[in-house]
Amino acid sequence: MTVRVVIADDQELIRAGLRTVLDARPDLSVVGEAADGVEAVAVATRTRPDVVLMDVRMPCRDGIAATRDLVAAGNPAKVVMLTTFDLDEHVYAALRAGASAFLLKDTRPADLAEAVRVVARGEALLAPTVTRRLLDRYADRLPAPTPTGDALAVLTAREREVLTLTARALSNAEIAARLHLSTATVKTHVSAILTKLGLRDRIQAVVLAYDTGLVRPEPPVR
Repeated sequence: MTVRVVIADDQELIRAGLRTVLDARPDLSVVGEAADGVEAVAVATRTRPDVVLMDVRMPCRDGIAATRDLVAAGNPAKVVMLTTFDLDEHVYAALRAGASAFLLKDTRPADLAEAVRVVARGEALLAPTVTRRLLDRYADRLPAPTPTGDALAVLTAREREVLTLTARALSNAEIAARLHLSTATVKTHVSAILTKLGLRDRIQAVVLAYDTGLVRPEPPVR
């Protein structure tokens, strides 16, 4: 299957470069471009891509707000944020808004193409340890989302355990060993967590675990 991609960046040169990289792969196809957040939402709504490469900083409406709009509209596209700076607060805000991953703009072409494939398959692009570092650094610095009661009340006690360990950057195999379960059972629990909480992917589950206080950022090592 061909992965359909929309590129949203206010710099035409960057859009052209990304298009060249992606269209050179037979399994990837750029189906639209946008120069700002408003246009990005319109193009993604019209073309229904598998993945949107979204610049964090754009005029009219930035990439974070545009991502929030796409998620609120129920657009199934996976959003990958493009950023110049690794692990900054904008990346955390983007993940909270519904982005599935982030990439640095100096990512090598082959790595960019593979990242698009990984995200399109619904797999985690961010290493768990990188996600954990990011959340520990910025989770307490941004305003908390509006509380809506106990968002985790629908989870069983076991599912809460699995979510907690997922947010602590443990892999499915490590969670299985810790809880004396099979890896297949852990995968089933993760799937149930995503379904019950209405989340797009594992990264969103980790963000929610921090936002609800199920997991708290660890203090920096001194």
